[in-house]
Amino acid sequence: MRAWLLDKQEGLSALRIDNDAPDPVASDGEVVLQLRYAALNPADRYLAEKQYPARPKLPHVLGRDGVGDVVTTHAAVQPTHGNRMLILRGDTGVQSWGTFAEKTAVAAESIVPIPKGWSDQEAAAGSLVYLTAYQAITQWGPLPKGAVLITGASGGVGIATIQLAKALGLPVIALSRDSSKKVALIKQGASHVADPGNPKWPEEVREALGGKPIELCVENIGGENFSRIVDIMGQNGKISVVGRLAGPVPNFNTASLFFRRMRIGGVAVGTYSALESRNAWDHVVRLLANTGARPLIDSVFPFDQLHQAFERLASGPLGKVLIDIQAR
Repeated sequence: MRAWLLDKQEGLSALRIDNDAPDPVASDGEVVLQLRYAALNPADRYLAEKQYPARPKLPHVLGRDGVGDVVTTHAAVQPTHGNRMLILRGDTGVQSWGTFAEKTAVAAESIVPIPKGWSDQEAAAGSLVYLTAYQAITQWGPLPKGAVLITGASGGVGIATIQLAKALGLPVIALSRDSSKKVALIKQGASHVADPGNPKWPEEVREALGGKPIELCVENIGGENFSRIVDIMGQNGKISVVGRLAGPVPNFNTASLFFRRMRIGGVAVGTYSALESRNAWDHVVRLLANTGARPLIDSVFPFDQLHQAFERLASGPLGKVLIDIQAR
């Protein structure tokens, strides 16, 4: 089969295409999917750069999201041959070979049918970002009563968080440096969009909220703006940290957490069990069905243009970047 192999954890430049990679074999409890589409995630780059805790056996195939047809099943495993399924969060692309290949072996408990009405591309794009957004919103217990602030709002997790927060009835403030994306973010469900590059964005957000507090922030960026995020949070505010696209937070003052009893917590969908992932996914699909929201696709690249697809991901897309596995 064709596959993109990572020979060394020295960055995406170490990826090479192999037209004769070995076909996967279904082990106990697994199925083999003939893949149609796969989605890119920043975590793929982090793993390639050895910034992720996983240390898979090399060569490795990256790619955590994907949709395809069941072509092989291990004995007594359902679903049956020919079913089109999408991959939920599991070892795919982390410890086991992932979706940047024509086929992949996946635990049967980590695949689910495509939601009604979704396209193959939408199905390939959805699972990781929606499960991440869901955990980021729900991990603190009762839902917030105030506003939700989302940084890096135009990325895959950002869009998914906007959609889920709206479906849950929560007001959303989105941060994006690209003014051309403002209309699209409001269409997805944001009530206000601010530019974090504007030094006065906190005052703008406070005015937009009319004095209402921000109770939850879903933080995708990190970097020097993180301290300003902390400053704008309300009493007992909570920050769900998803990513660090802007790098480490410099000179963080822990005293900024004291008197408002702020809490900061990491988001890691890999900590979900297979059952927890399925239950979360079922809730996500029901919420999206109520609003009609779907995964937002930014662009689709042919299989052999994976490097170009990662360049698009790094440039700040509006939604998800995919590769078409079957395109030549």
